[in-house]
Amino acid sequence: MNIFENGALPHSNNDIKKDFELLSRAMDASISGIIITDNLEPDNPIIYCNSAFEKISGYKRSEIIGHNCRFLQKEDRTQQERAIIRDAVSKGESCTVEIRNYRKNGDLFWNELFISPVVGKDGKITNFIGVQNDVTKRKKIEQDLKQQQDLMEKQIADRTRHLRESELFLSSIIQTVRESLLVLDPDFNVVSANDYFIKTFKVTKEETVGTNLYKLGNHQWDIPKLKELLIDILPTNNPVEDFEVEHDFPHIGRKLMLLNAYRIELEGQFKDQILLAIEDITEKREIERRKDDFLSIASHELKTPLTTIKGYVQAMERVMPENAGERFRNMLSKTSRYLDRLNNLIAELLDVSRIQTGNIELHKLPFEFDKMVKETVEAIQSASSNHEIKITGSSGIIVAADESHIIQVLNNLLSNAIKYAPDAEKVHVHISKVSEYVKVSVKDEGMGISLEDQKKIFERFFRAGEIQQRFPGMGIGLYICEQIIKNHNGTLWVESEKGKGSTFSFTLPINTTN
Repeated sequence: MNIFENGALPHSNNDIKKDFELLSRAMDASISGIIITDNLEPDNPIIYCNSAFEKISGYKRSEIIGHNCRFLQKEDRTQQERAIIRDAVSKGESCTVEIRNYRKNGDLFWNELFISPVVGKDGKITNFIGVQNDVTKRKKIEQDLKQQQDLMEKQIADRTRHLRESELFLSSIIQTVRESLLVLDPDFNVVSANDYFIKTFKVTKEETVGTNLYKLGNHQWDIPKLKELLIDILPTNNPVEDFEVEHDFPHIGRKLMLLNAYRIELEGQFKDQILLAIEDITEKREIERRKDDFLSIASHELKTPLTTIKGYVQAMERVMPENAGERFRNMLSKTSRYLDRLNNLIAELLDVSRIQTGNIELHKLPFEFDKMVKETVEAIQSASSNHEIKITGSSGIIVAADESHIIQVLNNLLSNAIKYAPDAEKVHVHISKVSEYVKVSVKDEGMGISLEDQKKIFERFFRAGEIQQRFPGMGIGLYICEQIIKNHNGTLWVESEKGKGSTFSFTLPINTTN
């Protein structure tokens, strides 16, 4: 996009460069978040964002470029403002909305968004520019004022009674939950502790309740990471979730704990107390480690005999007599195919083992990205006669990356698109250059993925219930793909609706130095 298309042209390239640098500095200096999208590419991807947009959204530039702006709404997709934005974009018009967005950490913020089209010399809309401001404080003030207006004196007695009931209810929960729970006051003194905490950490209620947390058990809870967690939670009202702390306790040994801390909310008001939940995951983590060790050892041990068996089968295929029966030929062919399938499964298990131990190796060399995609698609297409794989777009870019690993990712996405859409006829692959990234999208016309399953789709060994019933597999392919892309400093994500197919996309930085 030429930023001077609609104005007078400078007199020299130096003038253009100076003006462009000035414009870039000005946009980065703006306190408003600014993005630019490419209207000529499918799904109108973001191609530019300034520093303020990163700060407001909590995402890094590498996690923003290539995405459609709707990713900021996460699961909150029923807002009327989304329809207003879609209508404005489709008509090529400007619009202003106040919409609920979510930062990377999940925090809600209200966004006052202005979008307007950018028109090229040929009269076509080439881009959209969006300017956003965080108006959360203003919305909160408005909501607080409304709540205050609704308050009436006759509710005081009822609220007091409900408060007492809630406190009793909370106390009963604390005592019955099979997890260590503490309630702390603003100075981190223990207000109450459940029996499970007393039993697990071998202390008494008399020496626990009323004592400062850090002085419990001869200062055994004086843990720097725990202090950091508690000091951060009080001023913010934001819960701290799944915070890992490892500590060596004098009487019970080393423990790996998962901490969750919440400000206690009763009757819609935050009290100056903290509920601290402590889950002992020492044994669970040890079981996971043993499982990973088993997978690694089993995969390596199976690899050698499998290679030998494959060699024998190949030798039998070469020396097979011409008069061999059709039944024998089919049995040998099926044996060879099943061995290949088993070999691929073991290779994936070895990949998982390498990822878990941090031993995944990348050999980054320059290669033609578009050529790699085309050759990978041709290889998959030759083995699939029921689906037509159509490639659109191009990047014209030479990427420095581990080509074999990127082929592995693309193979997996294409194979899944075919596997999980057996009744469809087409798979769509789109290549594009988005800012300093290349982007590939693989779109199928299959069964789609629910929002709940999309949250877990890249987890190790996760398989959706419906998929697990209809299709074989171990649920490690997408996990490996995400780890490969992450190790290339790119991102992999999915967009899907039940019954409307899925689109898996990934980006890779063009200039990779690490």
